[in-house]
Amino acid sequence: MALHPQAEAYLKLFPSDLGMDLASLTREQIAKMRSLDGMVEQRGPRVDLPVVRDETAAGVPVRIYRPEPGEHPLPALVYFHGGGWVFGSVERNDALGRDLAHRTGAVVVSVDYRLAPEHPFPAAAEDAFGVLRDVHARPAFYGADARRVAVVGDSAGGNLAAVAAWLARDAGLRLAHQALICPVVDVAADTPSYRTYGKGFGLDAAEMRWFIEQYAGGADPRDPRLAPIHLPDKSGLAPATVITAECDPLCDEGAAYARALAEAGVAVEHRCFEGALHGFLGLPGFFDQALEGRDFLAARIRRALGAAS
Repeated sequence: MALHPQAEAYLKLFPSDLGMDLASLTREQIAKMRSLDGMVEQRGPRVDLPVVRDETAAGVPVRIYRPEPGEHPLPALVYFHGGGWVFGSVERNDALGRDLAHRTGAVVVSVDYRLAPEHPFPAAAEDAFGVLRDVHARPAFYGADARRVAVVGDSAGGNLAAVAAWLARDAGLRLAHQALICPVVDVAADTPSYRTYGKGFGLDAAEMRWFIEQYAGGADPRDPRLAPIHLPDKSGLAPATVITAECDPLCDEGAAYARALAEAGVAVEHRCFEGALHGFLGLPGFFDQALEGRDFLAARIRRALGAAS
């Protein structure tokens, strides 16, 4: 392992994502932290789009990004942000939502799912699937082509995308692709990458275990709605793109999920970005690899949505 030089520079500024005593945080402090974001510029420019509107889908707030004018149906991406199921929002990830629409030519539906600890498991998973189901049920409302729908998520959002993908399969909903970026697909937190990169590489293992505790509580850690790697039958799931970062505690579980999909006969491409840190794709202001990753991701999504037409 050799850290990318930009990752080294980032870690000098932010050796730990949160860098505080998490056990002492109250719900009021968590709520206050959600309103703070010191990396607005580093998340990239907010691309101008002809349509950006806030709506509600299945009782869940969403923001819809349309990359071209008109009402003709476009392929659709249902996007789930990261933040450990505790932090993050549509507004915080507005630049990425716009960029995904611009790069893929698809309508992006960015989901403001309920957050823990106020809303523990399975609230976020229920919201994720509820919105995906609504896109299929009301495609005209979104300007979407129900034959060309994909899910995309990063970190905890990657968990929700993976869960929504198998729930869609079991519900008989057509899904063209699932794109999982540094996803949480297990909650055991016991892989070699947890041990190697669990301290001093941005996302600390202790922080990740705290996030899991806030969301999962006393849930069964093998429930596939929480840990999709434990889904007994992965055959018939949507084709997948899995992106991992080498210097990320979550790297091994993302790679393991890609292997499990392939072993089940699912078409999958896994790319690990060498020397990269967790969450790199969301910070083009820090990492050149973020743009490289977005180019790769957008090409995969465009190909998948084109093939589904």
